Amino acid sequence: MPGRKRHVITDCLGLLLVVAVTAANVGDREAATPLLERARASHPSLRLIWADGGYTGMLVDWAREKLHLVLKIVKRSDEPRFVVLPRRWVVERTLSWLMRSRRPARDYETLPATSESMISWSMTMLMSRRLARRTHPAPTTVSLAA
Repeated sequence: MPGRKRHVITDCLGLLLVVAVTAANVGDREAATPLLERARASHPSLRLIWADGGYTGMLVDWAREKLHLVLKIVKRSDEPRFVVLPRRWVVERTLSWLMRSRRPARDYETLPATSESMISWSMTMLMSRRLARRTHPAPTTVSLAA
């Protein structure tokens, strides 16, 4: 099956913590195991993760027993109309931020590791632009020549 899946873990603000890119035929629970292990190793203070319905099942028990993480599943609504799911919108917003960069939006990369690097780089660029943004307009300077 052609294509890729992007699995991300973000903080509550939507800032990228861990990313994994897999082939499209890899299931969510399969991809989540190494992703959660990487998240735990790089962020030891992590205790609670909200996850999509695709990450249900034995993964919840495995995360609690092996990694000491609480994995809470955000269930989809049964309503036929659009409903904002609690905490799910944070990840969706992060993915939309990343898709504003050309490289993650187009699948040019051959290796999944390169795709992961491009996603991390795009988030770095996004955050550095935000940090560098001026909060007040710069004073206008005028030079007068006699």
